[in-house]
Amino acid sequence: MSKLFTVIFCLSVFLSANLHSQEYTQYVNPFIGTGSMDSLSLSGSNFPGAVYPWGLVQLSPDTRDNPEDPCSGYDYADSTIVGFSHTHLSGTGVADLFDFLFMPYQGEICWNAYAGKNGQPGYSSNFSHQTEQAKAGYYRVLLQRNQITAELTASEHCGMQRYTFKSPNPVHLMIDLDHSLDKKRPYWVCRLIGAEVRVVDNQTIEGYRIITGWAPLRKIYFRAEFSRPFTDWVVKADRHIFPNATVVNNPSLKVNLTFDNGHRQPLVIKVGLSSVNYQGARENLKAEINDFNFDHIVRMAQQAWDKVLRIADVQASEKQKRIFYTALYHLFIHPNNIADVNGHYLNTNFDVCSAADGKHYSTFSLWDTYRAAHPLYTILRPDLDARFINSMLRQYRDFGYLPIWQLWGSETYCMIGNHAIPVIADAFHKHIAGIDYPYAYQAVKASATIPHQNSPFGLLDRFHYYPENLQTQSVSITLEGAYDDWCAAQMAKDLSQTDDARYFSRRSQYYKNLFDPEIGFFRAKDDKGRWIEPFSPLKYGGNGGYPFTEGNAWQYLWYVPHDIRGLINLLGGKQKFNEKLDTFFTLKAIPADVNGNASGFIGQYAHGNEPSHHIAYLYDFSGQPWKTQYYVNKIMREQYTDQPSGYSGNEDCGQMSAWYIFSAMGFYPVNPANGIYCLGSPLLKSVTLHLINGHTFRMISHDANASNIYVQKIKWNGKPYKKLYIRHEDIMQGGTLEFFMGNKVNKALAKYAAPPTEY
Repeated sequence: MSKLFTVIFCLSVFLSANLHSQEYTQYVNPFIGTGSMDSLSLSGSNFPGAVYPWGLVQLSPDTRDNPEDPCSGYDYADSTIVGFSHTHLSGTGVADLFDFLFMPYQGEICWNAYAGKNGQPGYSSNFSHQTEQAKAGYYRVLLQRNQITAELTASEHCGMQRYTFKSPNPVHLMIDLDHSLDKKRPYWVCRLIGAEVRVVDNQTIEGYRIITGWAPLRKIYFRAEFSRPFTDWVVKADRHIFPNATVVNNPSLKVNLTFDNGHRQPLVIKVGLSSVNYQGARENLKAEINDFNFDHIVRMAQQAWDKVLRIADVQASEKQKRIFYTALYHLFIHPNNIADVNGHYLNTNFDVCSAADGKHYSTFSLWDTYRAAHPLYTILRPDLDARFINSMLRQYRDFGYLPIWQLWGSETYCMIGNHAIPVIADAFHKHIAGIDYPYAYQAVKASATIPHQNSPFGLLDRFHYYPENLQTQSVSITLEGAYDDWCAAQMAKDLSQTDDARYFSRRSQYYKNLFDPEIGFFRAKDDKGRWIEPFSPLKYGGNGGYPFTEGNAWQYLWYVPHDIRGLINLLGGKQKFNEKLDTFFTLKAIPADVNGNASGFIGQYAHGNEPSHHIAYLYDFSGQPWKTQYYVNKIMREQYTDQPSGYSGNEDCGQMSAWYIFSAMGFYPVNPANGIYCLGSPLLKSVTLHLINGHTFRMISHDANASNIYVQKIKWNGKPYKKLYIRHEDIMQGGTLEFFMGNKVNKALAKYAAPPTEY
């Protein structure tokens, strides 16, 4: 009996631990954001495959041979998989990566994904969502063509694949080193500069590729080891075939390996990646996956995800939990650690460097993520925020200024502004440890004064705005630069850099020089000071050739996060400010030239793109907070779901998710760098944040539901709270914020203290 009791006890402990290990990951649905809401919406451009928190590898299916749209390589509406590549971007508006595509198949050897005109078959396969599954750190699908079950998992630097076959026929494995986005993309040329494959032995191959695309140059190496030997192999270099060649170099390489499958055992493959060299790929693989125990790596990945997700305990409906924890999961995919396990990485100048802390992060989508994702990191993971900033500072050390949109250590110059500046200023004023702030300020100052692409500061100093005939996207760049300058000024002031503080403070007010009081909008001027005609507040701009960046004059009217009081005055006071906001949210005219970055419309508000993200909270500043509560709740309930169409636009490396996480908790940083969070309408019953400093912050919303969206009263630590904001230091010291909700507008909140615009 004692032995039986021991067995039962051990089994119960095991089952309890196993259930607990998936306590949070059970709510993650990686398919959220992989499809579109409707024909007028973008997909979230998320991928469903296996990834480790902030890992180098994102092993996921590609449903297009030359992925471009969606930029993740996977569209839920597709029915064909061309293979599984090891690197992907989550939610971006531009495609890149897709390194080293692997695809198993049986039958005649194929070199192309799709069947050719001569009747030769392709190696791609149909699939059904009925036989597809995705969890945090794990993906599975049945490839219908040959009834092959494909399973994927990942560690930080490595991917692992397991293929199970029904047929005893020989198995082929395509390894495509030339798989990438559409090489005819109009914005830049994507092409392989060089590639190599080495057959080390009959269970090991290595390779690399050097590619140009969105990132101007990337190097990536791999080492693949197989659970059983391959019996034959052939390499295709451009148009030439090399059977059983041990080393082949060519800009266009594909490899077909053949495995005997008589015993029908699964084929397990482990692949180590490195952005540095072959040695890095070998060491990464040796350190993280030392055998072919696929299920063990799945458990390790899920445990890693469970560990980072458990920072938040949520009480809500099952659907709301799925949306919340998947958003948290998406937040923790990027940035990525591109350093090897030994700390080596390639810097912006392609020199091999060593990170003192063993980590070097890249994939900084700063035009998006500075708004909410980075402020959320300062609450949830300030230790990582410091590591992100130290990685940014290394670019300054090597390159002369901070990242703008950095991909795999390379500066892409994508988008506008210098939004590493507010990220650093935010960390500085929140006293996040582990950063050399005097040195960080040097980087801030250099990035705000040394001219570079889309930042011709000489024009700004001369004209006090950017003339459109000398700099396209001039209005957006002027406005966003003014905010960056305000951030630099506050940091300079606290570091006793008096002259700098005065200079940047003056520049932060230049936004007013493009406001036309006759029409009530910001608009472009030329270098003679003349308004540029014709003007339409509805006309959209792309990434060049028009005064606005991925938006229109309606959306950029509200982009003065550092001086909301000044903006209210420009618009004629609170009443006119509110009237203009009301029109903004109700004006439904959508021009024919609206571009693909505009989606998720509520009037002129476009939640599918970042310039709109703070606007619903502006009523907190103008005495009508119940309208903030109405619109924030409307956005959360209508534009976030637990379905593949769960986002109304590109997820953008965690920004769309961060907006939801903040808003569902009841607050949001309108100014992302002043430590002030404006209150809205909480969606969740409660959220408990287990902060890494040992304190606990809890939000409770009493009676919140689809009807009770309006705040009736607020308490902080059990006492009445008469403010429409909460400060960062209050959250980090721990406490309980309570919202009491109802279905009627409570205009008494107009007397509550409005959010301050200063620190």
